[in-house]
Amino acid sequence: MLFRPVGLAELELIVSKGNQEFPPRLDWQPIFYPVLNDDYAVQIARKWNTLDEFSGFVGFVTEFEVDDEYISHFETQNVGGSDHNEFWIPSEELTLFNHHIIDRIQVTASFYGDSYLGKVKETNLFKELTVDEQALKLTKDLASFLQNIEAEHSVVLANYTYWEFHKLVPIEVLDEIQVSWNKVFPEIHLSRERRIRRLTN
Repeated sequence: MLFRPVGLAELELIVSKGNQEFPPRLDWQPIFYPVLNDDYAVQIARKWNTLDEFSGFVGFVTEFEVDDEYISHFETQNVGGSDHNEFWIPSEELTLFNHHIIDRIQVTASFYGDSYLGKVKETNLFKELTVDEQALKLTKDLASFLQNIEAEHSVVLANYTYWEFHKLVPIEVLDEIQVSWNKVFPEIHLSRERRIRRLTN
């Protein structure tokens, strides 16, 4: 089991591929860095991503399983503390790495910085709306949202925990979203209990 902290743009790209692969590295990213434990991923997501404009001032911890035989070809790299262990995957190797991911990439924790806006590009109903504006629209137009939850699932995965933590959306509305989500995406977890616990730690 491996972990990777990601920002908003990378999460959108992961979602666009059905939570089954990580996007190609950018020109200035020669290495892909999955980490070996949840605590290390949480540290990065909470203390670095939430302050980083490129990450959208948000950190999501992703968890995924990789074939043991394949990943054993890479050496563990320690980059600081005793739990700061990661693998260094060359960017040109990422496509092959993705082929060895077992099942889905799951979001297990969300950390939002003070400057987080939550604007998700791949959306229809919430296009160009901030996370707070999304919540307001959601409470006024829930029926339309539930009918279009498949088209809006990037927004849900990114902002569901934020809406609850800041009490922007009533709990009964969140429950309806969870039920609809489970029908459309049973293989992708929307586990707000674990994510909220992480967010408040």
